[in-house]
Amino acid sequence: MRQALMLAAVAALAACTTQSQAPAPAAAPAAPVSALKREMVGRADVSVPGREAVIARVEVAPGGKAGRHTHPGDEISYILEGESLLLIDGQPPRRVKAGESFVIPAGVVHDAHNDSGKPVKLVGVYVVEKGKPLATPAP
Repeated sequence: MRQALMLAAVAALAACTTQSQAPAPAAAPAAPVSALKREMVGRADVSVPGREAVIARVEVAPGGKAGRHTHPGDEISYILEGESLLLIDGQPPRRVKAGESFVIPAGVVHDAHNDSGKPVKLVGVYVVEKGKPLATPAP
């Protein structure tokens, strides 16, 4: 049975840490650990040549941030549980909560902040260019 197209948001990078055998004279700030967990649940061609739909279950940890990023296509997301502050460049910040959806056009820089004590769970559909990374970090 095919999954229905569901919606979701955001991508982030896993942080790397290094270990030193000798103590460092001054500690550098630790790299942030990714607060985003994404599980791909489907991928299929769409009617637009060179594009595909990628469907993912996404979770942003309590107090976590997705990190500023873009997608090589449109993101259509639906909040299953929790609420998040959605930050889309050029738009005022918007709070989205369970039962609500949002659309982010291709190439637009955005971020999501979970400033609550519970995880935010959503389903995202990304209609993106084939062969490109699903998300690219943005300054």
